[in-house]
Amino acid sequence: MNTTTLKNSSQPAGWMQKTGGMLPGLLLAAAIAAVATWAAQFPFIRSNGLSALTLAILIGLVIGNTVYPSLAGSCASGVGFAKARLLRTGIVLYGLRLTFQDIGQVGMAGVLIDALVLASTFLLAQWVGRKLLGLDKRTTMLVGAGASICGAAAVLATEPVAKGRSEDVAVAVATVVVFGTVGTFLYPALFHWNAEYGWLNTSLQQYGVFVGSTVHEVAQVVAAGEAIGSQAADTAVIAKMVRVMMLAPFLLMLSMWLSRSERAEGVSQGRAGGKITIPWFALGFVAMAGVNSLGLLPEAIVSWGVQLDNALLAIAMAALGLTTHIGAVRAAGTKPLLLALILFAWLLVAGLLLNLWIPTLF
Repeated sequence: MNTTTLKNSSQPAGWMQKTGGMLPGLLLAAAIAAVATWAAQFPFIRSNGLSALTLAILIGLVIGNTVYPSLAGSCASGVGFAKARLLRTGIVLYGLRLTFQDIGQVGMAGVLIDALVLASTFLLAQWVGRKLLGLDKRTTMLVGAGASICGAAAVLATEPVAKGRSEDVAVAVATVVVFGTVGTFLYPALFHWNAEYGWLNTSLQQYGVFVGSTVHEVAQVVAAGEAIGSQAADTAVIAKMVRVMMLAPFLLMLSMWLSRSERAEGVSQGRAGGKITIPWFALGFVAMAGVNSLGLLPEAIVSWGVQLDNALLAIAMAALGLTTHIGAVRAAGTKPLLLALILFAWLLVAGLLLNLWIPTLF
């Protein structure tokens, strides 16, 4: 038997060894995700807009800062795989939740509101975060993405493009949890106060678009909408899904902007600049939404794909929590929370003004 034969015969064994080495970490992250998914079904937790994703990272944080360091030697490769590969696969499958027909249900006014809310919130985050608060670029982009698009899922999707660290992502997700949860209580309260005192003449559909275009997480949008009624909830979810659909073009534009910035810095410092990186998972996200829009997949397959996606994203969030050191999050200080508070106020006030003004143009 020659050397080439021996080398080829050892490849399957090497692949099996590598896969087996990832198994402990994958099982740990999957177990945390399963517990988070189970806990998210309780009415109290669901009514407060806490999703399985947010619970997974919280549980992961607790375990990651207590018992995980003693397990890291055997679990690190599997946890790393979950945090990278499974995350990107989950973002692609996220497209199964959307159809291009959703755009027609909110109309051009709803699409324009979503686009203006997204762009203004993210740009405000960059200016306030970098210029006023002195935060680093990674944290500012991740907090801005979470507030402007779709909460934890947007933070996770932006992390590979922004080259964020685990602690940056954890901080950004924490801001989504805090202010998104506040929103699930505040928005219905504002609706009832407005109905009692007659400040503004708004309908259930207008309230739904307002919630969908400004509240952070999908689960939080559902909670804030259902607190008023099913009609408001349905409209809110559709408006939110249109906003989620903007995630892919957002990632593409962010990637081009970062590459251009790197090239400019490279020229000024006498070195080669970076190339434009196209996030493949963003293109996969759009392609999956397109397939779903054409109705090519049976409903059972779509339902199974969404459930698989929920599992993959929860596992990725659990892995993120496991690898985040609470000391690093604490070191970030109060500035990310202050940035998130400013963005929350912007979403509430500017978002309301946009929701009142834009429909008058159509």
